[in-house]
Amino acid sequence: MNCLAHSARDGCPEQSYQEHTEQVQCDARKKAEETAKYAVLDGSVLVEAVSTAAPVHDLGKLIAENQEMLHRKDYYAHLPIRHQDAGVAFLKKFRPDSLYSQLAVSAHHSGLPDIHIEGRRGENCFRDHDIETRNRVNRELDVLAKLHQELMGNEVPSYKACAVRGDGSVFLRVMLSCLADADHTDTARHYRKFPQEKDENMPLLRAEERLAKLNNYVAGLEDGTERSMLRAEMYRACRDSSIKANIVSCDSPVGSAKTTALMAHAIQQAILRKARRIFVVLPFTNIISQSVEVYRNALVLPGETPEKVVAELHYRADFESEDTRALTAQWRAPIIVTTAVSFFETMASCMPSALRRLHQLPGSVIFVDEAHAALPVKLLPAAWHWMQVLADEWSCYWILASGSLVEFWKLEELAKTKRTVPQILDAALRNKLMRYEAGRIDYFYKWKPLGRTQLIEWVASSPGPRLLIMNTVQSAAVIARDMRRFYGKGQEHKVMHLSTALTAEAREVTIQAVKARLDRREDTDWILVATSCVEAGVNFSFKTGFREIASLLSLLQTAGRINRSGMDNVAEVWSFMMQEDSMLTQNKGIADAAYVLKRYFQKEISICPELSTKSLEDELRRKTVSEDVRQILEAEYSQQFPEVNEKFRVIDEDTVLVVADPVLKEQLCHGGCDWMALQRKAVSIQKYRVEQLHLRQLVVGIYDWDIGYDGFLGIMRGLLPYLESKTEDLML
Repeated sequence: MNCLAHSARDGCPEQSYQEHTEQVQCDARKKAEETAKYAVLDGSVLVEAVSTAAPVHDLGKLIAENQEMLHRKDYYAHLPIRHQDAGVAFLKKFRPDSLYSQLAVSAHHSGLPDIHIEGRRGENCFRDHDIETRNRVNRELDVLAKLHQELMGNEVPSYKACAVRGDGSVFLRVMLSCLADADHTDTARHYRKFPQEKDENMPLLRAEERLAKLNNYVAGLEDGTERSMLRAEMYRACRDSSIKANIVSCDSPVGSAKTTALMAHAIQQAILRKARRIFVVLPFTNIISQSVEVYRNALVLPGETPEKVVAELHYRADFESEDTRALTAQWRAPIIVTTAVSFFETMASCMPSALRRLHQLPGSVIFVDEAHAALPVKLLPAAWHWMQVLADEWSCYWILASGSLVEFWKLEELAKTKRTVPQILDAALRNKLMRYEAGRIDYFYKWKPLGRTQLIEWVASSPGPRLLIMNTVQSAAVIARDMRRFYGKGQEHKVMHLSTALTAEAREVTIQAVKARLDRREDTDWILVATSCVEAGVNFSFKTGFREIASLLSLLQTAGRINRSGMDNVAEVWSFMMQEDSMLTQNKGIADAAYVLKRYFQKEISICPELSTKSLEDELRRKTVSEDVRQILEAEYSQQFPEVNEKFRVIDEDTVLVVADPVLKEQLCHGGCDWMALQRKAVSIQKYRVEQLHLRQLVVGIYDWDIGYDGFLGIMRGLLPYLESKTEDLML
């Protein structure tokens, strides 16, 4: 009988065990060898562990019942016997020192386990937890090993026992990444669900050429004004910096052209360090398209496809099933612009669907823009640990930048060891850039909690144009809808709305419309209601700002969208609290930060960027935050991978994707959609809404949003009436 790795289905032929195993073995080793070039300590161990795991990762598919299932055409059920266990058993018997390889085979579908718990299982460490499966594999192991040998015609590589010298947790994630990506990619390619371009056809970084292109682009922006000359000075200072550290910072105000200046620095460092790609990590999804547009205009060389050079990744969309694996966005492009959620939750993950991209990270330059806003405070210690490991052990170079940079590496509560993080810019240039910030904003606090009507009337009576930021997507949608009702029919244009309830495509349209209105100085009587997604990296300049109280850092970022160009002598930014309301929701994750900021107002402490590091320190000392920090770090250090995966959440709630666009729905159902279309037209919602709203599954992990969507409120167009009906039911 012809032994199979994958069955025939969806018009695709069956795939032999030999073909799949050979492809995975070759590709996994290639990925490991490429990654190992950037390993300071454990490159050889990585290559050896992956090379020993790959040949037997699917050994259990040779079991008779599994082969019978695989020979059924268009059959989608799970294999009757979990196939990972046979590979682990083989390695334990014939390569007993291959502990890392055993873990890789065990985890290549189910994910990295709690190593402490596995260690207590003795001889069953990394074996299947079902005793019947283990016994069955034990009885047939010699037969399976012989059949594998006959099919493949070569020995599984021997294993030279060697312990990892660096950080074990990061090593194990990178190791699994190499194997899982090779396995998932070959499967997706066989079923014709992998993009046509293979890795070898992806563009290279070509750093010297891109830097020359960027120099010309920036030179064309100069207009002779004092501010333009300062930006040019900053650009040159960043580009020509001779800094030697592996982690650096850049503290510069809004309007100083960090987007291009720090990209020049990143490219120059990539040249010096022979880096293979550049990451730009941004805090919010809406910033990405704006930055990507700049980078594609400034960096793409003649004859190149912009989407392949500068990849735009809005969120982490990871899929486990074979049918949807190809929709997982990979880090293959030379320049990748992504969100903090996607980037850091990938590093924290234990699942192969997310980790499969991680091996692309070593040997990279990583520019974290608005670094202070990238993560909740409780997650910073773990992220800082990973930054240091990747810098010191995997040849990564980190640039931490923002207009109000928090020097979190100086806080005892956050770092086990002190580390010097030098500034790219010298003090004289920073002071020149900062002088535009002086006296630009006055901060006020509304002490009495407001009802919805009070908030709307107050905001509407203030000088415009106005920016109002709420703490949750639902609250922003409720207020935006209420404000349109307040202005009345025919005055809908006076209210705009921007949040992740809209698709990325719709957010881009809204952002461009907002910019156009702000350019019309006579157009003042209108308001943008938004969430924190507008706080960083968006070139908006409103007359007055209103911010539902959150953190000091969020308030400072909001101020960066008010009187940004300094055309007004001074502008006002107000903080406020809302009364309890059944239609408004609370963001529990910012409660401690809001408490700290409220105390500053009570004590009449001046709100300014210099207060940023103190605010973070005060928040870390809050009991609830310090306990979260302790639990995450303990789990990371003890290799409790599922615990880290669970607790390291930028967004606390589990989310899934929904699609309202009818064309995309059709493409998904017939296998014609790629991840780039998905990220532009899908919206992320809380997972519990799926059952609550009886949403139909289009493909595994993606659902049909058929209850209402429009370009103003996005999915909240359908959700708000449902929520109101439930509130009315409770009142009856």
